[in-house]
Amino acid sequence: MVSMYLSSMLFLVSGSLSCLMLSLMCLKSGQAWFIEWELLSLNSSSIVMTLILDWMSFMFLGFVMFISSMVLYYSGEYMSGDNNMNRFMYLVLAFVMSMGFLIISPNLVSILLGWDGLGLVSYALVIYYQNEKSANAGMLTALSNRVGDVAILLAISLFFSCGGWNFLFYVDNMPSMNVSGLLCGLVVLAAMTKSAQIPFSAWLPAAMAAPTPVSALVHSSTLVTAGVYLLIRFSPALEGRLSQSVLLLLSSLTMFMAGLGANFEYDLKKIIALSTLSQLGVMMSILSLGYADLAFFHLLAHALFKALLFMCAGAVIHSVKDYQDIRMMGGLVYHMPLTGMCMNLANLALCGTPFLAGFYSKDMILEVAFMSSINMVSFLLYALATGLTVCYTMRLVYYTLSGDFNLGNLYSVSDEGKIMTNPMIGLSIGAVFGGASLAWLIFPCPYMICMSPFFKMLALIVSIIGGIVGYMLNLNAVNYKLNSLNGYEFVVFGGSMWFMPFLSTYGVSKGFLSSGETYQKVGDMGWSEYYGGQGIYSFIMTSSKNLQVLQDNNMKVYMLSFLLWVIVLVFIVI
Repeated sequence: MVSMYLSSMLFLVSGSLSCLMLSLMCLKSGQAWFIEWELLSLNSSSIVMTLILDWMSFMFLGFVMFISSMVLYYSGEYMSGDNNMNRFMYLVLAFVMSMGFLIISPNLVSILLGWDGLGLVSYALVIYYQNEKSANAGMLTALSNRVGDVAILLAISLFFSCGGWNFLFYVDNMPSMNVSGLLCGLVVLAAMTKSAQIPFSAWLPAAMAAPTPVSALVHSSTLVTAGVYLLIRFSPALEGRLSQSVLLLLSSLTMFMAGLGANFEYDLKKIIALSTLSQLGVMMSILSLGYADLAFFHLLAHALFKALLFMCAGAVIHSVKDYQDIRMMGGLVYHMPLTGMCMNLANLALCGTPFLAGFYSKDMILEVAFMSSINMVSFLLYALATGLTVCYTMRLVYYTLSGDFNLGNLYSVSDEGKIMTNPMIGLSIGAVFGGASLAWLIFPCPYMICMSPFFKMLALIVSIIGGIVGYMLNLNAVNYKLNSLNGYEFVVFGGSMWFMPFLSTYGVSKGFLSSGETYQKVGDMGWSEYYGGQGIYSFIMTSSKNLQVLQDNNMKVYMLSFLLWVIVLVFIVI
């Protein structure tokens, strides 16, 4: 009997190759297919399902299927101890289906189905381990994404003014519409929630409570890029709008905040999650400058090396007795040379090392951004975020791969698991050759870059400075542990993502909970009880008791009332 992880892998690999071949065909011929499938026609109304099949949707779908196939095969060993492994596989396949649905939908209503499917399956995967931490993370993820779902629902209602929901027909002439500003704002809001930009950033590191294969697929390369993909499709409508300027500032801040936070984090998966957040900021910022093709290029290149980095992290966590604290690791390069090599490869691609996957997209994005007419704040945030990326990468390598082995005595750290290492080798090839191949395919005509030598070298300079600072700070942190307490406030502020996890959970719920408690005390259990249920009950009980007394003693009452009337009459006569 063929295992489910193997059959799923073969199915998805074949699908991936088919999609990539169709993408090449579309690129060569310049063709795209717009398919309308009429589901129901009643009188003059018809319900039509529409699909867009162009080079972009085929290529993204091919990459999603390829990474999913590698992740499912990798899960065959990583999740082997789980009693419900098939359920996990079905959830991942349901996720891939939702993602595919979102990619090929040019219709805002059908996009909502894929979008909500992603949110639902993501929630089911985040709470997979069924403990309190997972439940909290899942709820934060689901509720953060609901904001975006509501924004898309509102955008659907505003699209009534266009006369249809196939937004591909309207994005080019949207500036002439009355509601276009609000519509673009809602779409940007939806994309910001799904792609975890400030102020919705807290859910992405929290979602690391999911199993590591899920993090490799869902929270690095596919789900979080759904927002970027939606904005790529909507990019012509964003030109010259306020939402574009706001998005540039917020995405630049996200890029910087995530890079800063990763330098204070000790959880291996959260460091990589913050790295993903930083790269999402890069994609969003270049998108807000009007370069949708560069954003798509970086989206695909980043998906390859980030999925590889998460797989390496999973292999390490699996070997070191399920610890995630990088201080418990060290010297892993001697015990896990293949994983160490793949991890270094992914890290170098992330930093933008020449001729790896990340270099082609990241270097071009930085050069185009420096060449654009951006403000000083965005420029400085770009430069600082690039330096911080190398800084936290050096820190990660310093703590995990180099130095002495810090785990206890009973351990078995090795690269022997073939099922886990084979997909890593497959993605490593993508991390080396993917960037160059995509650059040749997507950009047949090169970008004209014209800038001074200083700006040309700036990305390299800040990267080298970031690497040196990262290494020196780690030496300082290891030798003088209490020095960081001098700037304790800065450490707490920088290391807690600018208090966003706190503000997104307790900060949002505190006001509602305290006002609810006050209302319950004063209202439900107070005045409304006094004048409501209990008050009416006591009034009726007292009245009925008095009535009962009257009815039980009617002779006495009659005589007494007669006496009272006599006395009254006597007083009147006198």
